[in-house]
Amino acid sequence: MTAITPKASSALPDFCEGIQYFGEALPDFATYGATPAIDSDKVAIASPTDTAAVYQTLLAADALRYLTLQVTGSKASGHPGGFASQAEAYAALVMLGYKNIITEVGHHAPGFYSAMFLDRSLEDMGIFTVQQLRDRFREKHGLLGHLSGYIPGILAPAGPLGQGQHFAMSAALLHRDKLFPFTVGDGGLGEPYIMSSMAHFNTAYPSVTNFLPVLVWNGYSQEHHSMVSLKTNEQMQAYWQGNGFAEVILVDAKEFDDQNQPGDYVDSTAFSFQQRLAFTQAVLVAVDKAARSALGGKLTVFIIKQLKGAGVHARGAKSHNLYPKDTLDAPHIISALQTRALSQEAWQTVRTNAERAGGGPAAKTVVTEFELPLADLGELPLEEYTVGGEPKVSTTAMGRLVGIVGQKDKNFLVTNADGNEASGIGNINQALKIIHPTTDDLYNQAPNGQVYEPLSEDACAGLAVGLSLMGARSLWCSYESFAINGLPIWQTVTQAMAELRRQTPSTITLFTAGALEQGRNGWTHQRPEIEAYFASMMRNGNVFPVFPPDANSTQACYDWALKTRNKGIVITASKSPLPIRTTLKQTQQGLEDGAILLHEIAGDKQVVFAVIGDMTLIPVFEAAAFLETEGIGAKIVSIINPRRLYRPSDVAWDTCSEADGGFIDDAKFAELFGGDALIGVTGGAAAMLEPIMLRSNSKRDTFAWKRGETTASAGELMAFNGLTAEALTKRAIELVH
Repeated sequence: MTAITPKASSALPDFCEGIQYFGEALPDFATYGATPAIDSDKVAIASPTDTAAVYQTLLAADALRYLTLQVTGSKASGHPGGFASQAEAYAALVMLGYKNIITEVGHHAPGFYSAMFLDRSLEDMGIFTVQQLRDRFREKHGLLGHLSGYIPGILAPAGPLGQGQHFAMSAALLHRDKLFPFTVGDGGLGEPYIMSSMAHFNTAYPSVTNFLPVLVWNGYSQEHHSMVSLKTNEQMQAYWQGNGFAEVILVDAKEFDDQNQPGDYVDSTAFSFQQRLAFTQAVLVAVDKAARSALGGKLTVFIIKQLKGAGVHARGAKSHNLYPKDTLDAPHIISALQTRALSQEAWQTVRTNAERAGGGPAAKTVVTEFELPLADLGELPLEEYTVGGEPKVSTTAMGRLVGIVGQKDKNFLVTNADGNEASGIGNINQALKIIHPTTDDLYNQAPNGQVYEPLSEDACAGLAVGLSLMGARSLWCSYESFAINGLPIWQTVTQAMAELRRQTPSTITLFTAGALEQGRNGWTHQRPEIEAYFASMMRNGNVFPVFPPDANSTQACYDWALKTRNKGIVITASKSPLPIRTTLKQTQQGLEDGAILLHEIAGDKQVVFAVIGDMTLIPVFEAAAFLETEGIGAKIVSIINPRRLYRPSDVAWDTCSEADGGFIDDAKFAELFGGDALIGVTGGAAAMLEPIMLRSNSKRDTFAWKRGETTASAGELMAFNGLTAEALTKRAIELVH
C-alpha cells in the first residue's frame, strides 16, 4: 500500500479529501469494478449473481470498514468492531436498493455514518469530504457517538439495547410496501424484549412481515464472548424458528475459509480474493432471498456469522471500541487502514453505486425524511360535566375520546400491557377492539383491532413511541406502577423528537391507577417514584407531565396533547369516580399557565396549597375548611402542567425542535402562589414540585409520597404517608405563626 495526499493526483475525487491511504487496484478491477453495477437509471443491481455486482459489493464492504476505522481512529474513540463484522450484509442491502435500514446497536453508529457519507446524505449537514467526516465525528452539532434522528438519512435513534426492532416494526406497519432491515448484535440478543416483542407483533399482525432482523453473529459482545457464542448453526436456526420465524437464512464465513483460521468465527477479509468474492456472493444472494421472503409475507431473519472486528484493527471483543492509544498514528491502526485501502477509482465506483441505490441518498428517500400524512380529526366532541355535579371517572371520559380518534385515524394505535378494562377505559376496547387472532365479542377481540396488548411494558411503549417517531398517532396506556419497564424507549424517543428535523405527533401516555388507588395491592402496585423520572426530564424542554384534577380536565389535556408536535406528554389520571372541580376552559388556561386557582378564602394570614393530582385534593379541601374556622385563609391551586411553572432559564426548551417557550411570568406566579405560607402536596414524588419551590419566597414545606403499604383505602394509604387533613392543617398553622 502507498500513502498519498489528496493533492498528489489530479484525478482524486473531491470527497476523498482526508483519506490517508490508497491501495493498488484489486484483481480484475478494469473488468468488474470500473463501471458501476447500478446503472444511472436504476435503483439496484440487476442480479445478485452478476460478477460485477458481487465484486462491487465487496468494494463497498471494504469502503465501509475503512471509513469506520479511520473515522473512529481520528478521535481514538468509538466502536468499529461490530459493524465491521457485517459490512458485507449492509453493503448487500444497499446494492439491492434497500436503504430504510435501522439498527438495534448504537455501537454501529460510525458504520452507519460512513454509509450516509458514501451516499451523500451527510452533505445536508455540511459534510462533503472524509476530512469533514473525521472532524465532526463525536463532536457537538456533528455525528453523535450513538445514532440520532438528527442525522440526515438515519431513521431512528439507537443507544440502549432491546429497542431497534420496535422502530422497524412500527415503520413496517405504516409502510407495508417497503423493507425495513435492522441489524441486531448477538451480544444484545440476550435482551429478553427483542424476541418476545417480535413474536407478539407477528401474532397480532401476521401479514406485516416487511421488517428484517439481520443478526450479526460474531461471537462476542462488548467485553467478552457473547452468551450465544457456543450455539451451533443448527441450534441458532432452531432458536429463531422456535420464536416464530418461518424463514431462517444463515451465511457462515467459516464455510468459505481457505486460510485454516481457528475457531467457529472467522474473518472473511483474510481469505484469498476469490474466496472473498465467493463469500460476498453468498451474502448477496442470501440477503436478496431474505428481502424477498420478508416482503412476500414470511417472517424472516438473515444471519451473518463472521468474527467480530473482521477487517479492522483487532478481532473479537478487543475490536469493540477504541482507546486513547488507538490513534491514526498507531502502527496497528496504520496497518489495518493500509490493508483495507481502496484505489481512487474504486472509491468513485463505491460512491456512485451508493448514491444511485434506492433512488438517491437516504436523506432524500427514506420514509422518515417525509412527514406522514395524518387523518383530520376535526374538533373532538368534549363532554363537559357540571362542576359540583355527580363524580365521574377521568379515564373513562378520556377513553371515549380515544375511541373517536381511532375511528377517524386508522393508523392510530393504543397499547396496554395490563388491560384497559382494569384502568376504567374498557370503552376503548369496545370502540377499537383488541388485536387478537381469536374473535370474541365478549372480550372485544378481533384480528383487525387497534388496541395492542402484549404482556410487556417494553413492547407496549416500544410500538407506541415507534409509531409516533415514524409520524403516526398513538397512545400508550399503563398503570403508573408498571410503566417504568417501558420508559427507556419512551425516553429515547422523546429525546430524539427534541432533535428531529421534521414534525411528528407527540408521544402521549395515559398512566392510571396511581399508588393511592392501589392500597389493597400493596407496595408492588405503588410506585409513584416514576414521577421523579418525569420531573427530571421536564428540564429537557419537550417533556410535559400533566395532572388533570377531574374528568373535564382529563379530556382537555388529551385534546391539547393531540395538537402538539415533537413532545413527550404524560397524562396521569385516576380510575375512581371523583368530584368535578373544573370547567374545560379552566384546564385550557391551566395548560398555558401551569396551574389554576380552585378555591380561595380570605383570612388574617393566607396559606397556599399547591396540589398535584386529583385524590390528593380531598384532604387539602378538608384542611382548608378547618383553617377557615381558625380565621386562616387558604388558596388551593391545582398544578396541571408543572413544566410551565419553571423559569425559562431552568429548561433547555430553546434547544428543541418545535421549541415551546411557554412559561408563567413572575407576576402570574405571585398571583397564584403568593401567600404567607406555601405547602406543596402530591401523592407522587416531591421532585415534581420543584418548579414551585424554586420560585416561591414564602415559608414553605412539602407533603409527598414516602413509601407503599397494604391498606384498605386511599385515605388510609395517604395517612400512612402523612397526607392527611390534620397533618396539613397543623403544618399550615405552624408556618403562619
